[in-house]
Formats: sequence, structure tokens, C-alpha cells
Amino acid sequence: MNPMKETEAKTLSTDVYLSFVTSLFGNRGTLVTGMVVHVAWCLLVYSSTGSVFYIFMAIGFFGVNAYRMIGFHRFDRMDKRSLTREQIAGLETQYVVGAAGTALLLGISSGYALLVLQDTFAAFTCIAMTLGSMMSIVGRNYGSRHAVDVQTIGSCAPIMIACVLTGDLHLALMSLLLVPFGLTTRSMAKGVRDFLYENVTASREMTIIAGRFDTALTTVAHGLVMLDAEGRIEVINRQAQDFLRLGATEEVKDRDFLSVLREGAANISGAILQQIARLMDGTLSRGLFRFDNDLYLEFSASRRSDGGVVLVFEDVSARVAAEEKILHMVQFDALTGLPNRGHFGELAAEKLSGRGEELAALAVFNVDGFKHVNDVRGHVVGDRLLSAIAAKLSSLKADNMLTGRLVGDEFVVLLFGGNCSLDLERQIRQIHSQVQGDYHVEGLQLTVSMNSGCVILPSQDFGMENWQIKADLALNHAKSAGHGTLTVFREEMDAKYIEDQKLRADLRQAIDHHGLHVVYQPMYRPDGSGIDCCEALVRWRHPERGMVGPNIFIPMAEDMGLVSHITHQVIDQACRDCAAWPEPMAVSVNLSIQDLRNGDIVGYVADVLKRYSLEPARLHLEVTESCFMDEPVAVSAILNRFRATGVTIAIDDFGTGFSSLSYLDTLPLDIVKIDRAFIRNIGEDQRKLKLLRGIVHLSRELGLKIVVEGVETKEQLALINRHRFADLVQGYVFSMPVSVDKIIELAADSSSSAKLSSIRRGAKGAQNSPLRAAAR
Repeated sequence: MNPMKETEAKTLSTDVYLSFVTSLFGNRGTLVTGMVVHVAWCLLVYSSTGSVFYIFMAIGFFGVNAYRMIGFHRFDRMDKRSLTREQIAGLETQYVVGAAGTALLLGISSGYALLVLQDTFAAFTCIAMTLGSMMSIVGRNYGSRHAVDVQTIGSCAPIMIACVLTGDLHLALMSLLLVPFGLTTRSMAKGVRDFLYENVTASREMTIIAGRFDTALTTVAHGLVMLDAEGRIEVINRQAQDFLRLGATEEVKDRDFLSVLREGAANISGAILQQIARLMDGTLSRGLFRFDNDLYLEFSASRRSDGGVVLVFEDVSARVAAEEKILHMVQFDALTGLPNRGHFGELAAEKLSGRGEELAALAVFNVDGFKHVNDVRGHVVGDRLLSAIAAKLSSLKADNMLTGRLVGDEFVVLLFGGNCSLDLERQIRQIHSQVQGDYHVEGLQLTVSMNSGCVILPSQDFGMENWQIKADLALNHAKSAGHGTLTVFREEMDAKYIEDQKLRADLRQAIDHHGLHVVYQPMYRPDGSGIDCCEALVRWRHPERGMVGPNIFIPMAEDMGLVSHITHQVIDQACRDCAAWPEPMAVSVNLSIQDLRNGDIVGYVADVLKRYSLEPARLHLEVTESCFMDEPVAVSAILNRFRATGVTIAIDDFGTGFSSLSYLDTLPLDIVKIDRAFIRNIGEDQRKLKLLRGIVHLSRELGLKIVVEGVETKEQLALINRHRFADLVQGYVFSMPVSVDKIIELAADSSSSAKLSSIRRGAKGAQNSPLRAAAR
């Protein structure tokens, strides 16, 4: 269906209707020309025929034209944006009235010439004037169907009526040809009106699209520049101008984009211009560029079919800053700001790359006694101290020096660019000396010493993991010496490390396959009359090395996290053996801090006691003072759970800690095992004797049982018995650690000895009774 027919079938929208009516009030020059021609024609006819009628017609043409010009003037002064549909229709009616008046005057003048005057000149000119006016109807009045229809009828109807009234058949027939002429005029006007409608509609849609496009360009956060095939700016939005600090649109439009950037944009380097040129020519599709004011713009380019290009870019400064912050968090230690282990390794590899045989030194610095700072002063002070040490290291930084933090209280330093190992060692020792000393933290003065390990090797052999292992081996030697020692790695350390690793693997296998065994050291009554308890001691017979001391493999198992496996095996074996011993003889098992960190140990012990039908009181669990110092709350809670089950609790190595006496009252203890350090040289050292007497007195006042460890001589035993220092005695004076079979023999022997001693005491009493009676 034709678009105009659709709009005629429905009501035209107000804005389109206004466009049509507005077209009627345009091109006023033709209106004035038509009026002059019509007046001149009337005067010529009057001059030729002398008919006064045409004088009145000339006046009529002038008057109607004046009426129409007044309407036009009023139309010009109107605010067309506020016109209603009814007002627009009124304007159309006003125009149609004026147009109809002109057409009717023309038709009457022509019809009068044909019917009344019957003058050849007048008839010819009237026909010529009518045809000419009919042609102008299309050009001026296509915007109004009513104006075309009224003017066509007004011009042609009087002529056709006059031709019929003359009675001339041929003239009447000729006049009928005006009907198709009028219809053609009407059709032409309609075609122009349809064309106008399509253009008005298209123009409105283009205006809407242009408005939307302009809004998009204005409000979008991205900068946008459209370039033609020659690189000239066709479209640029406000964001692009702001990002690049360019002038107004009218200043840069149709200019070469690169020239505009080079002349007007701020902080664009030549390198960035080259990259933008690559985006424009298609060799690069995306690019991220940093400007001098820390502005990051990410560009993307899209080619157009006409050879042009569209550049879209956005401000990604916030994203880049966030990525840099995340990268910094990944690469640098949050507390000290130094490179962490991973990033330090990368930086070190970069520094040493290509240095060949040049020597480099890697040193690991460990703060001596840092755990004590955390425990006594708190973690806040500890963190501040680490930050202060890091700041001191950073202040010593040189061109050939790289510093970092490994973990905890360990720092790492790399020196490179030397050919003399002694010179590098001297520099490392100088740094080591400078880092040590007094630090003022949170109003406190803390004296810091560093135990350090160093390795010096060719740069080409660098590998962070291997070098750190060697430095750690040297550090372990330094820690053994303590007091701020720095040790340089030697090859024999590597061999010892390999040997140590093999021993660790063997220990793991021995634990997995129950290759450890248990021996027992009995605890005798001070007079040797019987065994009340035996301490279970774990031993390891290595298939190649023979006996490996517990002082070697127990710390190793703790470091490997396997000591709890050993504890479980010892508890199981000890409870099984104790169940076969004569009651009420007990067995004692040592627990480590790792055992006490897991509450599952309580359930495990309960299961073992139930399995072997062993009374809980016959199992003694020994814990050292160091366990309480490390985690007092957790350890106390687990010991209370043990105490609730009836298991006996003993504190081992008593007297070697920092605040031993406080534990006797605050912890759920049954037995105090006094360390051998109090017994050694007790006969010669009166101070030790007084101290031991005080501990024993306090323990007995608290209802605790006393075991004295490490009694090796009869003199020590006699002194203990004389002062009643012990309820039980453990040491070589009675027995060294022995196998379970030997324990049964010793128990039987001690029982027999006790009976014999009792008989002898009874006989002696019988002999002395008469004397006592006589004395009384």
C-alpha cells in the first residue's frame, strides 16, 4: 500500500501535518508574480474590449492577494511548536479560502470572456492564463489536497459552464478535456505530496537516529574517533577530546588525526604516536598506552569497508592501578615491603643472567631468639621489629645488592658482580654486622643478633632452590653456634645434608614398618624394695648405622611431623606390656607438643586402655615444661581431659623452664619428675641442696608425688633417702633402660628382696622386745 494512502486512511501525525501546511506558506514570490500577471491580463482585456468588468476583476485579484499576504505575515509570527492540530487545520482553511478566491476569479474572468465578450483575443488569453495557473497549482499547493481540488475546480468549472452555455457543441466538447487535465494536476500534486511525506518521515527518523547517535557519543564512557581512508577526522566525541586534550570538534574535524595529536594533544610521546599509526593502518588491533600524567588508555581499532577506521579507547587507569596493586601484593611481602621468596628468585635470576663465571653470594639471615620476642613482647612488637630490620637492610642497598624476605624471621641478601670469594664474604659479613645491634620499637630497646648462612658460587650456576638449600645448611651450623654467627657453606655440609635426608627417609620407613622398639627404665622406691613404674623409651636400631640415639631421631621426627606416629606406637606397646605386669606397677610415656596440639590423642589413649583392659591410673603421661610454655591454654585443656579419665599426669624435667613453680599449682599434675640437673654434685653444692629441699617441700604440700631422675651413685641415693627427697628414684644406680623381659625379672627380684627385708625387720624386732620392756 502506498505510504500516502496509508496516511490518508489514517490521520496524519501533527508534526507531519504541520510540515505539509508549512509548505503552503512558502515560495511567496510566485504568489506575487501570479497576482501581477492576473491584474495585467485583466487590464489588457479591458484595453482590448473596453469591458469595465475586467477592471473589477483586477481589483478582486489585488484584494484577494492582499488578504493572502496578511495571512502569510501572521503565519510567520506564530510559535509553530505550540500549535494544536485544530489551529493547524485553521491555517490550512485560511490558505484554501485565499487560494480558492484567486482560482474562482480566474475561472469567472475566463468564462465571462468566452460567454459574454466572445472576443478572440480575450478567449485565447483566458485559456492561456488558466493553463498557466493550473501548472502553478502543483508547485505551490501540493501540501494540501483541499487547496489543489478547490483551485482546480475554481479555475476550470466556470470555463466549462461558459462553453456549454454558448451552445457551440465543439466548444463544449473541447471544454470536457479540462476534466482529465484537472485530474492529472490532482495526481501530480498527490505524487509530490507523497514524496514530501516520505522525506518528512525519513527526515524525522534521521533526526531521531542522529539524536540517539549524538547522545551515545556524548554519554558513552569511551572515546571514539572515526577516520576516513586518509586518516582525517570525520567524527570525534567529547570523551575523546577530553582524554587527548584536543580542541573543539569544529577545530579538528576533517584534519589529519596524527597531526592533530602531534600539535594539540598533551603528553603523547613519539612511541605512542607510532603505535597509534599502526592501529590506523591495520598492523595493530589493540594497544595499551601510558601517558605522562599516569593516564592509561586502551585503544582498539576496527576497519571500515570504505577504508576508514574507527578508534575506540577507554580510561583503564583504575584497572591498571588495581592490577599493579595485586601484582605488588603477589610479589612483595605485605609487612616489610621487600620482595618475597618467589619474586626475589625472579629478580636474582634476572640480575645474574649472562654473568657467566662471576661469583655471587646468597646469604640467609635469621633473627636469633625472635620467638621469644613474640612470646614476651607480643606479635605487634615482633612485626614492628621485622619491619625495622627490613628498613635497615633497604638502607644498605647497593647497585650489586638485592634484598628480600623469605618467611617468618628470615631475610635473604644477594651480592653479585665479584671475582673474589673472600671479598664477597667480607661484604656479607659487613652487612651482617650492620644489621645486628639495638632497635627501638614501640618504646622498647631490643638487641638483635643474626644467625646467618651464606653460599658463594658462580652466577651461571644460580638456582634459587639449590642455593637456598646450601645457605640453609650453613645457617643450621650458625644456629648451632648461636650468638650472631655467620657461617659460609662448605662442601662437606652438602654431604651431611644428603646423609641427613637419607636418614630421614629411613626413619619414615622405620615408623611405617614398626621398626622402632621400646625399652623401659624402672622407677624404684628409694630403698630399692620394689618397682612402682617404668618409663617407656623408644629406640631405633638402624640396619647400617646401628643404634641411632633418640636425641637424633626424635627431633628429626618432630621436624618431619612424624613424632605423633611414634607416640601412638609407644603408647600401644607400653600399655600392652604393662597389662602383663603385676599390679599396680605402672608405665610412663612421654608426650610431645605435637601430640598435645590434637585433641584426638585423648580418644586414642582411651581406646588403647580399653583394648588391653588396663586401669587408666597405671598409665602415666609425661609432659615437659616447654610444652606449657609454647601453648599453655591448649595443653592445660587436654591434660584436664586426661585427668578426667583417670590417667596419671607427670611433669618431666622439672626445674629447667622459666617459671616452673607456677605450674605446680595451676596444672592438673599428679607427679613431679625433678631433673637430673638438681642431683648432679648435690653433695658438694649446698645451694642445690637447699633448692631441691624447697621444691620437694612445696610439691608435698600440694599433694604431688616426687620422682628424682638421673640418680647414678650410691652417695646421691643415700642423700636422697636421708632427706626423704623422693617417692621414687629413676637412674643407673638401680637400672639402665632394659627390655620388657628384663623388667619382669627385675620386678620379681625386687619383690623377693622386699619380702626378705620384711622378715629380717620382724626378727630383729622380736629380739629387741625384752630389752625394751626392761628399759620401761
